[in-house]
Amino acid sequence: MKFSQFGLKFTQDAGILSLMEDLGHALTVNQNMMMLGGGNPGKVPGVVRILQKRLADIAKDPESVYRLLGIYDPPQGNVKLIRALVKLFNDLYEWPIQEENVCLTNGSQSAFFMLFNLMAGQYPDESFKKIQFPLTPEYIGYADEGITPHIFTASKPRIEMQNPPFFKYHVDFDRLSIDDRVAAICVSRPTNPTGNMLTDDEINKLDRIARENQIPLIIDNAYGVPFPQIVYQKATPFWNDNTILCMSLSKLGLPSVRTGIVIGPAEITQALAKMNAILTLSPVGVGSQLVLDLVESGDICRISREVIQPFYRTKMQQTVQWIQDAFSGLDYAIHQPEGAMFLWLWFPNLPVSSLELYERLKQKGVLVVSGHYFFPGLSEDWDHTAQCIRMTYSQENTMVKRGIEIMAETLREL
Repeated sequence: MKFSQFGLKFTQDAGILSLMEDLGHALTVNQNMMMLGGGNPGKVPGVVRILQKRLADIAKDPESVYRLLGIYDPPQGNVKLIRALVKLFNDLYEWPIQEENVCLTNGSQSAFFMLFNLMAGQYPDESFKKIQFPLTPEYIGYADEGITPHIFTASKPRIEMQNPPFFKYHVDFDRLSIDDRVAAICVSRPTNPTGNMLTDDEINKLDRIARENQIPLIIDNAYGVPFPQIVYQKATPFWNDNTILCMSLSKLGLPSVRTGIVIGPAEITQALAKMNAILTLSPVGVGSQLVLDLVESGDICRISREVIQPFYRTKMQQTVQWIQDAFSGLDYAIHQPEGAMFLWLWFPNLPVSSLELYERLKQKGVLVVSGHYFFPGLSEDWDHTAQCIRMTYSQENTMVKRGIEIMAETLREL
């Protein structure tokens, strides 16, 4: 059977496809695999209990079950949740958000598919515009989102070496070049895959650059403040009328309900609502119903701060210690873990590519993600792209510890 250009584009091999296939098989089919690769959130006992109670309360009431499963929400998303989100953010940060500034989507992945293709690619006047990543490495899921090829451009970071074994990426503003071919600037904060937290100063500079060039600043806040708040240092939440802030319920512990939240200029959010209607009729409403009470009460922030963040911080600290113990004598560095649920490991003298290291570890029952997938839009050759891997510490501790031991054994063999 022959496919269209669109069909060929979205059926080709892709980094995110490899990651999700590995993740799905490890969590549901081959459960002997040690899943250190994907972004599936950990099983946070306090969150599981809250969701279990919420589901039980809904199940007791036929009308609540009907609202959960039996009706379409509007294309913009569940009206009650949108109103609750507007009140929450305005109360917390005194942002001037209105209901028209919020749109719900079927997960943040689909939100970025719509956003990127809304703004980048071929224009009616024959011009071609791109999305600029001012800091790379960036999220693996962005790489293949463009309907047309080559819609991303990226800048190499400035690398700050810290107390061994740590280092940190910074936006290299001397390298960052924005012209009329750029449709938007996009960053994740904290950054997937590295756990990097762009500083307030970096965000403010990017905002100024975006405004000067009359383009929006997109911030992927899937792990950020105020929920799920998987952030290990102080960071000021950011939004203004030129910002597109993207959030999600996934890392709260609800990846399967596919609920993304976009807060942006009304022109953008209303365009997304129209695209929702054409692509999927309406956003999935299950997540909205599950968290509505938590958002209305503000408990979603308290749970994130008091339950979710400490859970991941403890796991991060323990995992870093396991790595330092197991990797003693090896040449390696860890990106300073400032947020998210990943560690980004750099092996400056790795004698094989990160993809081959991934394959060797997979054969031994350990799944990580090769770092070469995380540099979308970077056109220049850079050895660094083949020297890094991403691993998660979100899964069960004995699995993570044993996976690290096997990783160390494999590196010593190499």
